[in-house]
Amino acid sequence: MRAIVYSQTGAPSVLQLVEREAAEPGAGEVRVRVVVSGVNPTDWKSRAGATGQAPAFPEIVPNQDGAGVVDAVGPGVDTVAVGDRVWMLLSAHGRPTGTAQELAVVPVDRVVRLPDGASFDLGASLGVPAVTAHRALTVADGGPTRLAPGALEGRTVLVAGGAGAVGHAAIQLARWAGATVVTTISGPAKAALATAAGAHHTVDYTAGDAAAAIREIAPGGVDLVVEVAPAMNAPLNQAVIANHGTVAVYANNGGDRMELDVRAHFALNVRYQFLLLYTLTPQALRAATEDITAAAEDGVLPVGEDAGLPIARFPLERTAEAHAAVEDDFVGKVLIDVSDPA
Repeated sequence: MRAIVYSQTGAPSVLQLVEREAAEPGAGEVRVRVVVSGVNPTDWKSRAGATGQAPAFPEIVPNQDGAGVVDAVGPGVDTVAVGDRVWMLLSAHGRPTGTAQELAVVPVDRVVRLPDGASFDLGASLGVPAVTAHRALTVADGGPTRLAPGALEGRTVLVAGGAGAVGHAAIQLARWAGATVVTTISGPAKAALATAAGAHHTVDYTAGDAAAAIREIAPGGVDLVVEVAPAMNAPLNQAVIANHGTVAVYANNGGDRMELDVRAHFALNVRYQFLLLYTLTPQALRAATEDITAAAEDGVLPVGEDAGLPIARFPLERTAEAHAAVEDDFVGKVLIDVSDPA
């Protein structure tokens, strides 16, 4: 089989196409014929050595997310079968076996059946973005721990950076769950993407008074902020958050340190909830994958430019270019075609 590997961290050029023997799944594992691999910021940051640590394995296949068809199952696996279409998550977490290869062996709890009507492109676009978005939408004080139609009824959700992959998934999931969805964007093009994803309102934070615009939409304040840039957006969040509101932080775009007015946040009973996908409990991950699959079955998680998430495609041998595109802040989703879907 063909695989993309790296043995040292660095620029995208460390990624090399090689031929390898396909591994056999062990107990509790499945082997997936990967059709499409998804690239996320976490993938290039791991490859680049952003943590300052050396690679955990002598050779690593990158990329956490993907979609494909179960090719073989190991002993003790009874939740999926050979021939099942699946989406994959956390494939390379703590393991050397990501999805940038034709046959990937992963633990069975990292593969989820893909609904019949869902494409492999959608499956490869879930994983990191959708699970992160789900977690952000289920940590609010007094809010639901699961998502379903009506779960967020009566609540206003502010999605910071609604044109990004996590923002896109958060808009779709929040709207499916019944929330009023507001998103901040930096211009008309990104506003169009956020609207296509399902946002009820867009606010250009580069033009005019964003806080006033949000307060006009939600006079009582927003109940939940899905936050990608906490340091940059802390003053805005303070200005628009409702009493007992929650700011769910999943990234550090725009700075690693933020300053908060303690008294103002005391007065509003504000919760700041930081979250990291890789340290979620098994229960939280299972809840996320079940709810995301239900949303996909309902057809509310489409991808593509018409759905607010443009796609850039690369063949497997150009995985380095795919990583570079994400590193260069491509607006949308970067996918890698790994094998024939037939």
